[in-house]
Amino acid sequence: MTDMASSVRLTTGTKIYLYVSLTIIAAIVLIPLATTALGGFKTLGDLRTNPFGLPAEWHFENYTSILFGDRYWRQMMNSLIIAVLTVFLTLSVSAMAAFAFAHVKFFGSNFLLNYFLIGLMFPAATAILPLFIRIRDLGLLNTYWGVVLPQVAFGLGMSILLFRNYFRNLPEELFQAAFVDGCGYIRFFWHISLPLSRPIIATVSIISFVGSWNSYILPLIMLNSDSIYPWPLGMMVYSGEFGTEWELVLAFITLTILPTIIVFFLAQKHIIAGLTAGAVKS
Repeated sequence: MTDMASSVRLTTGTKIYLYVSLTIIAAIVLIPLATTALGGFKTLGDLRTNPFGLPAEWHFENYTSILFGDRYWRQMMNSLIIAVLTVFLTLSVSAMAAFAFAHVKFFGSNFLLNYFLIGLMFPAATAILPLFIRIRDLGLLNTYWGVVLPQVAFGLGMSILLFRNYFRNLPEELFQAAFVDGCGYIRFFWHISLPLSRPIIATVSIISFVGSWNSYILPLIMLNSDSIYPWPLGMMVYSGEFGTEWELVLAFITLTILPTIIVFFLAQKHIIAGLTAGAVKS
């Protein structure tokens, strides 16, 4: 009885610890989001005197002026185009490459895999100058592709790693049975591996989408036309020579991060399933 009671107390204490920890983590995440959203309803003076509290007077025009302006929707569309192209190319290239690394035995496979994974060590900012020169030589400056292609290149390492680990966790018996029935690598990839890989496809898609959606350095370097600016560059509109309209900046940020929050909520089960499945075996 004593051992059972101590076990129950330990379980209860563990639950309390988990609830407290999750509450603290949720507060760390939600408080900045709530502060940003509320800041969009304030005046600049109210922001300076009361940055974290409720607005002294609610100014809904900060949001409506952005929502009913053409600039906001144009920049959102630019961000969406860049993000969708980035996700599509990243999925297409990384899934096929990862399948080859997971199931096809060929000379130099480990070297090529490590070559791709080395890219995880270098952020895009470290290669801005040579990247700018290469994009300029290709004639892709001030185009969507000048941003999309570097984002795909820098996202391949993580995407290939996640896909490869997931493919290697598929049942080996399934792979052998398909080959006995005359199914080749291509048919196995398209008709068996991909349909079973929806969790990891969702995971890689969300990671690529959010990374592209929030990218600032690459668009800043590669784009110089306001007509194709994505939303991170749109905040520069509210920064003038003599000051910044912070209330509009906060309202603009709130409106533009909502899509990523919604996507995360809709796909969170697939994201967790993809990450955990890919973490079992290397």
